[in-house]
Amino acid sequence: MMNAHLHRQPVAIDRERHRQACVRWPVTDWAVASRLNSIPVTGAEFGPACREYPVVFIAGGNDDAGQPQVLPVALLGLAPDENLFIGEGGAWRAQYLPGLLRTYPFGISRMDAQRFAVCVDAGWAGVQLAGGDGEALFGADGEPTEFLQRTQKLLEQIEVEVQRTRVFCRKLQDLGLLREVRLDATLADGQKIAVEGFMTVDEAKVKAMADADVLEMHRNGMMSLVHGHFLSMGHMQRLLDWRSARVQAAAAAASASAVTQAA
Repeated sequence: MMNAHLHRQPVAIDRERHRQACVRWPVTDWAVASRLNSIPVTGAEFGPACREYPVVFIAGGNDDAGQPQVLPVALLGLAPDENLFIGEGGAWRAQYLPGLLRTYPFGISRMDAQRFAVCVDAGWAGVQLAGGDGEALFGADGEPTEFLQRTQKLLEQIEVEVQRTRVFCRKLQDLGLLREVRLDATLADGQKIAVEGFMTVDEAKVKAMADADVLEMHRNGMMSLVHGHFLSMGHMQRLLDWRSARVQAAAAAASASAVTQAA
């Protein structure tokens, strides 16, 4: 899976063209993700992700059958192009890093219904397609290095989990359990914000589910994902606190600058 706000210049890896390619990995400066206000997560990630991020649902275009689909995302910011999980020096402010970030600058792009290509973000400074320092993608014999092989396996595992997660989301849609939500909040400085464009599972509708549906979702593990989602919503307050701190820091910096200029 590729993300346009993260993989800004994806290039399919080719053993002939990229024989000398190297990547400085792992990523330590996440400034590259500063405009990423959410990141897709799979059902397999709900356990660790729900302990640190609000996990919500957003529209994800249409599936292969032309039906509207949704996907779960870890919410990273409260406004477009805002990532509150990036701290000083580009450090990530959470212990768990979602899979699509752990594999960056790599990703998988679908070529057609059957074929996929492993890509790398050539627009990131840590990617050196003509050679340099870092992890080599190919050995002297032209074969993929162990590093590239491990990365490809991880990407393939994520893609498998993406497909499984779509089944979970389809179940939520078929049962009518999702509802659109708008969050209105007031920050510490009195600024009012509104966050919309996402969906949550309607707890009242879950309680009203038919026993057969509850039993099915319990046995196939889907109900545990729903409960993880409910727990994750408590982290919205963390984002509000971080937004308030960022606004206050910006105001303090502006005030200090004005004083310096006046002097």
